[in-house]
Amino acid sequence: MAASSKPLSMITAIRDYVTKMVTDVSGMKVLVMDAETTGIVSMVYTQTQILQQEVFLIDAIEKGRTDKMPHLKAVYCVRPTPENIRLLQEEFKEPKYGEYHLFFTNLTREGQIQQLAQADEHEVVQQVQEFYADFVPINHELFSLNVPSVTGLSGAAWDQAVFDRVHQGVCAALLGLKKRPVVRYQANSEMAMRLAESTLGTMDTEGELFGFRRPEVPPLLLLLDRRDDPVTPLLNQWTYQAMVHELLGINNNRVDISSAPDLPKDIQKEVVLAPEQDAFYQQNMFLNYGELAENVKNLMDAFQAKTKQSKEVNTIQEMQKFVDAYPEFRRLSGDVTKHVTLLGEINRLVDKHSLMEVSQVEQELACTEDHSSAASEVENLLKKSGVSLQNKLRLVLLYALRYEKESGNMIARFTEMLGAQGASGEQMRLVTLMMEHYGSAMRSGDLFSNKSWLAVQKKNLQRSVKGVQNVYTQHTPYLGQILEKLSKGVLAETLYPYLPSAEAAAGAGAKKAAPTQILVFMLGGVTYEEARYVAEMNQANPGVRILLGGTCVHNCSTFLQELTRMDGQASRPAAAGAAGSLQEGVASGIAAMGFSPPSLDRNALASGVTALTSGVTSRVQAGVSSAASAVSKLQ
Repeated sequence: MAASSKPLSMITAIRDYVTKMVTDVSGMKVLVMDAETTGIVSMVYTQTQILQQEVFLIDAIEKGRTDKMPHLKAVYCVRPTPENIRLLQEEFKEPKYGEYHLFFTNLTREGQIQQLAQADEHEVVQQVQEFYADFVPINHELFSLNVPSVTGLSGAAWDQAVFDRVHQGVCAALLGLKKRPVVRYQANSEMAMRLAESTLGTMDTEGELFGFRRPEVPPLLLLLDRRDDPVTPLLNQWTYQAMVHELLGINNNRVDISSAPDLPKDIQKEVVLAPEQDAFYQQNMFLNYGELAENVKNLMDAFQAKTKQSKEVNTIQEMQKFVDAYPEFRRLSGDVTKHVTLLGEINRLVDKHSLMEVSQVEQELACTEDHSSAASEVENLLKKSGVSLQNKLRLVLLYALRYEKESGNMIARFTEMLGAQGASGEQMRLVTLMMEHYGSAMRSGDLFSNKSWLAVQKKNLQRSVKGVQNVYTQHTPYLGQILEKLSKGVLAETLYPYLPSAEAAAGAGAKKAAPTQILVFMLGGVTYEEARYVAEMNQANPGVRILLGGTCVHNCSTFLQELTRMDGQASRPAAAGAAGSLQEGVASGIAAMGFSPPSLDRNALASGVTALTSGVTSRVQAGVSSAASAVSKLQ
């Protein structure tokens, strides 16, 4: 990888743009954004941090404020959409601010700058710039475009507006990272091919913008389609970030916990989980349920120690130290309350929906070929009243994907059982839709490593060598197979071809070399399980940097919503000859995450709580018993 002071980061790319935007314009100012850019900026800056940059007011371009404030400078951070251009033209007719500094978050279209220049009759516009901040940075190695559906790109009809948004987001990510990559795409996906062609076309057309220094081994953009791995978004999750998204939902780093019973009175109904703003979350986001419970206990111990110190204030000097440390004390108090509350709610949902029992069967369906055992286990859970309808549905979908070609499979029977359990016709129809759009005829790779004797034997050997430390995290995303091959320079070009011009630009030698800077973008959405896998690969291989993006970040609910939208769309099978080419499976992989139960004294979670200040005690104690219960389930 080319030498650089810092590893490539989606968060840093956006934050640097926003920082430059608000600091280059000196003096008191108003920051005006649209709905999308508001969400993007909020991922890297808190409102307090923004206000510290002489920002007097934060406003929305859609509001159309009428009061004039000529003493303020207006900094506009907006997408270059036709609607935003129209709103700016209207604004310039009667300017409300003394100066206007326009920062568009993507490439402007031909004629847009001229339209604005003509509208600026009062000559209030001081600058117009393009800052490529048109994607949502979630983790350092993960970003999303918040495009919930790409069904308009996979059927007979073509949704050009959706395609344009995806194309613009990918180009902005490349410009934000200052990379001009060679391009590969999933051969059996028309939308991946069209996105590859349009992205390469933009890099050629905007050659000056993309004129970055190219290392000896050029960076790589790999465009994938969710269709090749429908299993990963169906699975229940057991690591912190992924569990929260699966059970509660994460939207722009925000988690709605209003439905949780017995919430502490002074906790907000929506909490923020941002790695840059929460050190505990950053350190624990990829850890499993058991490790999380232990670390929450340690967090509480640290807070207890600080609380004890605050009660021992006897001198003026000690009082001054306490006042100086109070902001940190309050932050720690908030972190304790937030994470104990989240852990308690996760534990409640795990217990309520029998998720440990359900997830064990899910993992066996995803990782093991044993039809007799699978059919029996699925049938037993379908009859169990404590299992939710959605979890029963996902079990049937996983079973159908694994055993669709098994003679004597029970797909039809299990679908009927769903109906008997209260599933609607639309929900039962999802089984058929899954086969039509994500079945083996639609996939190009060996998702279950069972398409050849060699693949099966290799998978069994890897499992016996690596062992399975935890039955709940056996599964490795199919993306792992792709990245392992890619990092070794052996990813099949028949399945993931280069664009011809990109191949020529790279040169024969460069093309054969394994890339060290990789941007993977998945049409149809990514998952937090895949993001964790990428983060672990980066940690294990410091010479290679992989970034992952997607049209959205799925959990099971959003993935099934997308599947529902496909009803009525014609599906096209994978290209002939594509199946069976990925036979080897993951050659080395990253060691499976441990899920060994933490060695804890359950009583330690509750010990010392009475030493907390009275205001915090009421908030923390509510989650202590839940945290202890979470640990007990893992032992």
